Amino acid sequence: MYLNVQEKDPAFLYETPLLHQSFFWSQVKQTQGYETKAFDMKARVKDLKQETSSAFLLDDLLVQLVPVSRDQTIGYVPYGPVLSPLEDRMGVFLEELSMNLRDRLPDHCILLRYDLPWKNVWEEDDLSLELQNLRLNWGTSTKALRRSVSNQLPSDTMLIDLTPTEDEILERMHPKTRYNIRLALRKGIQVRKVGHDHLLTFYELYKETCERNHIQLHDLSFFEALFGPEDESASVTLLMAFLDKTPLSAMFLSRSAHRATYLYGASSSALRNSMSTYALQWSAIQLAKSWNCSEYDLFGVSPTQSKDHPMSGLHSFKKGFGGNMLHRMGCWDFAFKQEEANLLFAYEMVEEGYHLR
Repeated sequence: MYLNVQEKDPAFLYETPLLHQSFFWSQVKQTQGYETKAFDMKARVKDLKQETSSAFLLDDLLVQLVPVSRDQTIGYVPYGPVLSPLEDRMGVFLEELSMNLRDRLPDHCILLRYDLPWKNVWEEDDLSLELQNLRLNWGTSTKALRRSVSNQLPSDTMLIDLTPTEDEILERMHPKTRYNIRLALRKGIQVRKVGHDHLLTFYELYKETCERNHIQLHDLSFFEALFGPEDESASVTLLMAFLDKTPLSAMFLSRSAHRATYLYGASSSALRNSMSTYALQWSAIQLAKSWNCSEYDLFGVSPTQSKDHPMSGLHSFKKGFGGNMLHRMGCWDFAFKQEEANLLFAYEMVEEGYHLR
């Protein structure tokens, strides 16, 4: 397989609907203390697709270097690469890409972790972890690809088509969701765009949410980093829902190319019958349409409606807005230093996850 990889300045990353592969996100991560690198990729169409074309495909890639010990890092690729081969060439492509990147990453990088944005090609097969590893490694020479212990970004989400009119979008929602949106507005919920001066208010709501749902808490500095970056093709807006002057719910809504994404959300444990979260989502949809976005990513649900999943409540809430499910491939690792990588995998098996035990 022919694949040419060249490093470049992250400022020259291509416009993309995936915020986490944008120059904006590179700046966020740098502000949070991480080193980022960007790479151009050039591949032959016939190597990735079932075509005889002599043409080439061009794309790029953002890699974040994440410390995992005092002197070791992993190269984390958030929702990348976007360039997607046919199923029987996925593993070969990732292997070739990894081998190209190895010489362009620091020696302390022990593995690459791809958080693949690709549609899960096995979602109907219900494959075991062992079979998934075998399938992705088919045709590779190293057999080094391995399903990660857990996903970093949501692998299951819902996308709402924003091309219809607002009335048509409302019509596609569940009747109860439409009712709750209108109920919230009747109760006097007002949603406003707010700035950095409301970050502490958001954070108080966020702490309530984490405690209520038993999820890990980010530091305030994590959200502070969202306010600094400048990128013509991507941005983040803080929306907040109020009843009179009381803030009840809030979200960071991102825009990247033609896609808006519900990035982070929070809500109060008080006055939940105000349905402020429904008004908040409806305002996000309206704002995304005003940005000429064609789709809205609700960013993270349980893979099914099973009540046993810790995100089952989110699944029911978000499903009501009329989106379509997307199951992604999730995180896959390619180890450069197998012994060090095995130690990391063992640690990750017992590490606390996003949902606290």
